[in-house]
Amino acid sequence: MARLNFLEETRFEKLPVRVYKNEEIASKKVAQKIADLIRRKMQAGEKTVLGLATGATPVRVYQELIRLHKEEELSFDNVITFNLDEYYPMQPEASQSYVRFMDENLFNHINIRRENIHIPDGTLEKEDIAQYCLNYEKKITKAGGLDLQLLGIGRTGHIGFNEPGSAPNSGTRLVTLDDLTRRDASRDFGGKENVPTKAITMGIGTIFKAHEIVLMAWSRKKAPIIKKAVEGEISGEVPATYLQLTDNVEFVLDKAAASELTRFDTPWLVKDCKWTDEQIKKAIIWLSNKIQKPILKLTDEDYNSHGMAELATEKGPAYNINIKVFNQLQHSITGWPGGKPDADDSQRPERAVPARKTSLIFSPHPDDDVISMGGTFIRLVEQGHEVHVAYQTSGNTAVWDTDVLRYVEFAIDFDKSLGKNTSELEQTYEEMRTFLQKKQPNQVDIEKIQQVKAFIRKSEAIAGARYAGLDDKNIHFMALPFYEKGKYVKNPDTEKDVELTMELLQKIKPHQLFAAGDFADPHGTHIICFEIIKEAMQRLQKTEEWTKDCWLWMYRGAWQEFPTHEIEMAVPLSPNEVKRKRHAIFQHQSQKDRPVFPGDDEREFWVRAEERNRETAVNYLNLGLANYEAMEAFVRWKFDGKKE
Repeated sequence: MARLNFLEETRFEKLPVRVYKNEEIASKKVAQKIADLIRRKMQAGEKTVLGLATGATPVRVYQELIRLHKEEELSFDNVITFNLDEYYPMQPEASQSYVRFMDENLFNHINIRRENIHIPDGTLEKEDIAQYCLNYEKKITKAGGLDLQLLGIGRTGHIGFNEPGSAPNSGTRLVTLDDLTRRDASRDFGGKENVPTKAITMGIGTIFKAHEIVLMAWSRKKAPIIKKAVEGEISGEVPATYLQLTDNVEFVLDKAAASELTRFDTPWLVKDCKWTDEQIKKAIIWLSNKIQKPILKLTDEDYNSHGMAELATEKGPAYNINIKVFNQLQHSITGWPGGKPDADDSQRPERAVPARKTSLIFSPHPDDDVISMGGTFIRLVEQGHEVHVAYQTSGNTAVWDTDVLRYVEFAIDFDKSLGKNTSELEQTYEEMRTFLQKKQPNQVDIEKIQQVKAFIRKSEAIAGARYAGLDDKNIHFMALPFYEKGKYVKNPDTEKDVELTMELLQKIKPHQLFAAGDFADPHGTHIICFEIIKEAMQRLQKTEEWTKDCWLWMYRGAWQEFPTHEIEMAVPLSPNEVKRKRHAIFQHQSQKDRPVFPGDDEREFWVRAEERNRETAVNYLNLGLANYEAMEAFVRWKFDGKKE
C-alpha cells in the first residue's frame, strides 16, 4: 500500500527523483554511490569511467570523495574521468577554467593518474575543434563508455552546455552559450561582457550513452527548471527533459530544489494531505489565485473541482475555512512592526511589551536595509524604538572602478583648496590608475582601491541610515572578515565573524532582530550572513537571559519576495512612505542606475523594491483584503531552525 501511495504521489514525475533534506546529505549519498562503484569495479579488475561536472553543484560531492580517499582509503588509481565541458576560448591556468576547477576541487587531492584525466581543450584553434570532438568521443568509447555521468542543470535547462535547441542525439561539439547562462556566470568573470560566448561540450547523445546518469540540483533557485525537467513535456527548449527518454537516470535534489514539484508544492492534487494550519493557508491562497476569486467567495464546489474535496469534508464547510484563513492574513497586517503599545497583541504579529523595543537591523551589504525594509526601518524609528543598524560587510566589490578615481580626484582637489600638500595622495592616485588600466576581469583590487570602495559604500550607508532617522551612534560597521577573505580563498572560516556578531549582540541586547532571508542573492553573501547570526544567537542562548525574549524577523526585497502564504508580518506603506523609502535608497549613489552585480534582474534596486512591495499589496488585495499602496513582508525565524 505504501508503494502504491508513493506512485500516486509522484504520478506527475516522468523520471526517478530522490529528495534529501539538504545539499550536504544528498552530496554524501552521491559520493558514496561513486565510491561503491569504484570499489566494485576495482574488485572485478576493471577501470571505472566517470563523467564529471563543474560548477557549484558537485563541489560537496568532490569534498566527500576527497575525505573518502584520505580517511577510508578510496583509491582512484583505476579511475578514468571525462569532463562534460569547457569554455572556449579558455586558458587552463585561468581562474575560470574547468581544468583549474577540477584540480582545485578534486584532482590535486586524490591519487588519480594525470593521463586518465580528460577535459575539453579550450586552447584549440577553431579549425581543429571538430576533429578534437570526434576524438573525445572515441576516447570515451575506447575506455569502455561512461559508467556514471554526473550532471548539474542550468536555469535554461541545459545539461553540460547543451543549451535550448540542442538535439537529443548531439555529440561533443562547439556551442554558443545562451544569454542567461552567460549572465549566471558573469560574477566569476567580472561581468557578462567577459564571459566567453562559446564552449566545447559533450552532447546529449553522448550523455545518454552513460550506463548511469545522476543529475543533481540544490537551492530554490533551481526549483522552477527542475519542475519543467521532471514534470514538463519533452522539448528542445528545455534540454534536460530529454532525460525522460532514458531508463538509467536519477535526479538527486535537496528539498529547496524539489519545492515546486507537485507532490511538495500542491500535494493535495496527488495524495491525501495532513491538513495543518500552514497547509490549509497555502491551499486556500493557491485556490483563490488559481480561479481568481477572493477568499471569502470560495465555495465547496470550488474546493471539490480543484482537488480539495477532502479539506472541505474534513475541516469544512468551505466558508468556515475561508474565514479562518482570511483572518490569519488580516492579522498579519500591522502598522506597528515593533508592536502596538497598550493593545491586545494576541492577534498581532509582534508583542506589545515592551512598548519601546531595542531593534537591531542586520544588513549584509550596505544598502540591503533600506532596499528591503526601508519603510519599516523609518516607521520603527518614528514610533520611538531604539533602532540600531549593523552593516555586516563592506560591500566594496560592488563599486565601479571609475568611481574610485573620481572620488580620489575629488580628495586631491579638496586638499589643494585647503592648501595641503597632495603629493602622496597624487602618487597613490597614479598607482591606482596604473593598476586599473591593466586590471584583468575579476582580478582582486589592490588594498588601497578596496579601501576607497569601502569608504564610498560606508558614506552612503551612513547617509541612508541618517535619512531613516538614525543617530550616528546607532550605526555599526562590522566588516566581517569572511567577506574580505572570500576574495582570496574559497569557503573561508567564519568563526571570527560569529565572535564579532556575538559581541555586538551582547552590547545591544535587542528585543528584535531583522536579517536578510533573501537567499537568492547571487553573491551568496546573504545566506552566509544569516548563518553567522543564527550561530551567534544559538551560542548566546546558552548563557544570555535576554535572548529568550529576542525575536528574529527575516526580510527580503533586493532579489525576491516571500510567497504570500509564508508572510507573517506585512507592514503597509502609504504613497508618501514609498517615496521616502525611495529617497533612502537613493543615498546609495554607487548602486544607482546600473549596479556592478545586478543579477539577472536589470531593474534598478529602488525599482525592484517598489514593484515587489506593490506586488505584495496587490496579492493581498486579490485575496479580498484592503487595498494598500505597498507592503513590506517579514517571516519570523525560531532558533530551533524553523520558521514560526
